[in-house]
Amino acid sequence: MRVLAISGSLRAGSLHTRLLRTAAAHAPAGVEVEVYDGLAAIPPYDEDAEAGGAPAPVAALREAIRAADAVIVATPEYNGTIPGQLKNALDWVSRPLATNPLRGKPVGVVGGSTGLFGAVWAQADLRKVLGILGADVAEEELVLPTLDEALHPEHGLVEDEHRAAFAAVLAALHARAAGAPALAA
Repeated sequence: MRVLAISGSLRAGSLHTRLLRTAAAHAPAGVEVEVYDGLAAIPPYDEDAEAGGAPAPVAALREAIRAADAVIVATPEYNGTIPGQLKNALDWVSRPLATNPLRGKPVGVVGGSTGLFGAVWAQADLRKVLGILGADVAEEELVLPTLDEALHPEHGLVEDEHRAAFAAVLAALHARAAGAPALAA
């Protein structure tokens, strides 16, 4: 199974991107995780620009999503919601709504914050947006308060419960992509 991993953070030292790279390094057998790194190149959504065809970075993102069996999105929380650049990319990907590459695609949502709230508002908003686009959003989640402490720079997630929650998200995506019910991790 091929999973496209999208970080909602543009920062070079992003904890969310590092979290996804950890997933790629520790993916279960048979699961390949590709971390998408083109979010910063997506231009602001403009319906007039869309009429002329999707810009190359948008077309590349759409194709990467189409080619994946599942998608996992790691979102930070900015001002109580998902980052603007992530929402902008989803706006581009959503067009046309009836045939967008996320429609029916298994998608997992994970995220965290350096505070105690763990980006729960951003994750809820992201689930809402993905649901509107027709994605098959997994119920399993990974909420990471104090992400800067929960994610070791070299060894990934520190706590067993966080590793188990992340494994449950990947297992749910695998099951959804295979058309089978999710198994307990």
